[in-house]
This record gives sequence, structure tokens and C-alpha cells, in this order.
Amino acid sequence: MGSVKASLVIISAPSGAGKTTIVKHILQTFPQLTFSISATTRKKREGEIDGVDYYFLSQEQFQHHINNNDFIEWEMVYEGKYYGTLKTEINRIWNENKTPLLEVDVKGAIRLMTEYKDSEAQSLFIQIPSIAVLKERLEKRASEDAATIAARIEKATYELQFVSHFNHVVVNDKLDNCLHEVEQILTKHFL
Repeated sequence: MGSVKASLVIISAPSGAGKTTIVKHILQTFPQLTFSISATTRKKREGEIDGVDYYFLSQEQFQHHINNNDFIEWEMVYEGKYYGTLKTEINRIWNENKTPLLEVDVKGAIRLMTEYKDSEAQSLFIQIPSIAVLKERLEKRASEDAATIAARIEKATYELQFVSHFNHVVVNDKLDNCLHEVEQILTKHFL
């Protein structure tokens, strides 16, 4: 494939919309993209690796990075759980002559889109078919308690208000169709 037109690719979606599956597919399909590893204060889930899935930081370490202006964007996504994108991570990927693929929450995505205008960033929002489908997906995951699922559903309802801010909105009703649509969108930006 040809030269890179976007300096960032931003993927955002409510929890349970299938964004991790979609991101893995994108990375296999577009070798010019590299996953930007986010920093977080949340606890590791089983099978996650520090420095691969996330940079797992204590709240004190995260606050230190905030104070030093080390983040391109950061947010307390859930009570006491911070997520952010370190400037050093974006620079690491650019230094490899690759394009960072960022998987971030809606507020983080909007901050990134403000910083990097449309000519520099392509943003995709992966939309859920409905809140009922989201609830079903989160319950099937069985990785969180009822209160956490309720918080994720409340947050998803809020996030859906911001879809108009994104360059592209793709509904993940059927995964194969969603993956095909995402491929078509990104192919336009990497040919």
C-alpha cells in the first residue's frame, strides 16, 4: 500500500461494541498501523501484559504524568480509573514511520480530533445496534459485576450523543459486515 495520509487513526466505541476485535483485525490488515498502547490505572485482567495491552500505572504514577504534561489526552473514564495516551508512545510509533492506531474513549477521541484536525486524523466510532444488545454482550462477557455493567451502559448512552463528531460511524451488528466497512474506510486513507 502507498503513503500514509493520516497521522493518527482513532477508534472509539462503548465498552462491549467489539472494538478490541475490530482493532486486532485492522492491525492485521494494515501493516502501516501500529497499536498505541494506552496508560491506565485499572487493574490487569487475566492474560493482559504490561507494556503490550496497556501501561499499567498506579494513581500516583498517572498523576505524575499529568503534572508533567506527558499525555496527549487523558480522562478518568470510570470512577478512580484513568486512561490516557502518552506523547512518548505516539512519538515512538511515528519514529518507526508508522501510523498510530489509538483505541480511546469518546472524550479522549474528541480531544485528539481537536488537536489533530481531519487532515491529520481519521476517527471511527463503532456503534452498537442498541443498548439492549450492549447489555447482553456485557453480561455474556461475565468479567464484571452488575454495578460495573450498569455504569458501562450509562456511559454508552452518554457516548452515543457524540457520534456526529467522528469522521465515520460503523454499526457493529454483524461483525463480518462491520470489519468489511472499516477496511473500506481505512483503505481510502492508505492508498
